[in-house]
Amino acid sequence: MNDAPPVLKALQLTKSYRVGASRLEVLRGVDVELRPGEVRALMGASGSGKSTLLNLLGLLDKPDSGKLLLNGREVQNLGRAASSRTRASSVGFVFQQFQLLPELSALENVLLPRRLLAGWNWWGRRGNERRAAREALGMVGLGKRLRHRPAQLSGGEQQRVAIARALICQPPILLADEPTGNLDRGSSEEVLELLLRLGREMRSAVLIATHDSDVSARCDSIVTMSDGLVRLAEPA
Repeated sequence: MNDAPPVLKALQLTKSYRVGASRLEVLRGVDVELRPGEVRALMGASGSGKSTLLNLLGLLDKPDSGKLLLNGREVQNLGRAASSRTRASSVGFVFQQFQLLPELSALENVLLPRRLLAGWNWWGRRGNERRAAREALGMVGLGKRLRHRPAQLSGGEQQRVAIARALICQPPILLADEPTGNLDRGSSEEVLELLLRLGREMRSAVLIATHDSDVSARCDSIVTMSDGLVRLAEPA
């Protein structure tokens, strides 16, 4: 059992969207906790609210109501600039579609979060930042593919670049939305093993949204959503 205090805690989060003249309730009061070094699977049918919850936890969107606590500090109402800084320093994202910029090399894609954090100081620190990006790509087995653009990489390699990008700032929180959904079985196994190993080594709190029971079985616990609510949280 993980007795560490939660790094991220959601309390009664709600979220709805306007659809024509009516509103669609997506989240209806969600409670969830993420603890350092713990990997949780987030499961549920399409439309259950998984992606919406990930967006709120990662400060990509704001809840209609409820609280979101990062290391005990409320962050659900941060302004745009503060949300961006907090997200860049505290949250790593891995998406199903990789979300790499096609015109940038693997190294340049991995550098993006560090450039955002450095801001105007980037030019004075770019040597150190590039070393960090090379080390991150080395950790995911792409130390010899630094200058390759996404189109020159396989799907599994592109997802490895995305993992390196997510982890370069050593974030306390790692959110993954169907990270193996676009990969073949062999690449899925390799990417999942890498994601789990690096997340645990860095003591990140990891939440993986997935439909794949093989993925959820590798996690420490499973959170199941239905109709915008967490229905069950249990060991894997």
